[in-house]
Amino acid sequence: MAHITTSVEYGLHSLFWMIGSEATPLSIRELAELQVLSPTFLAKIFPKLEKAGIVRASEGVRGGYVLARSPEEITFLEVVDAIEGKKPLFDCQNIRSRCPLYGHKAPAWVMKGVCEVHAVMLGAEQAMRDALQNQSLADALRVFERRNPPPEFTAAVQKWMGDKIEARTRKPARRNLMPGSKRKSGRSS
Repeated sequence: MAHITTSVEYGLHSLFWMIGSEATPLSIRELAELQVLSPTFLAKIFPKLEKAGIVRASEGVRGGYVLARSPEEITFLEVVDAIEGKKPLFDCQNIRSRCPLYGHKAPAWVMKGVCEVHAVMLGAEQAMRDALQNQSLADALRVFERRNPPPEFTAAVQKWMGDKIEARTRKPARRNLMPGSKRKSGRSS
């Protein structure tokens, strides 16, 4: 895992908004609006989450994304790896092999084993991966809930989501023409 980008942060926040709305798909546009973000940006993240089995897509006017599994089963590490790929944290350049004291060709004893710098970085990466693996979406949500958000916040979120979903799924009003009436074509006779 290379540098963890903002894509992971926005992806995780999107997944948090999806908790509790498992039965109702949320659109990319709705999730982007909640985060004051371009839908185009999120549209690049969600196919990766879907491919990893974290979210499931549904098509159509009522379509969008839902969590594919329970929040207890989705770890931060899965989300990071889905969005960023499984890249190493540290890319060892094997600098020890180019020591000028030996004509830029290091002796065998220098090259024995893993480079000391690389070993520390491997340990740090494993510790970070372990920490991310041990944190689920549900764990993070419990931390948020300990802040005791006011009931008005929850109600406001539910209303906002409901309004957005209703607006998206509402059938457009038809223009009824009275019998015998004609639409203007824009052409003059």
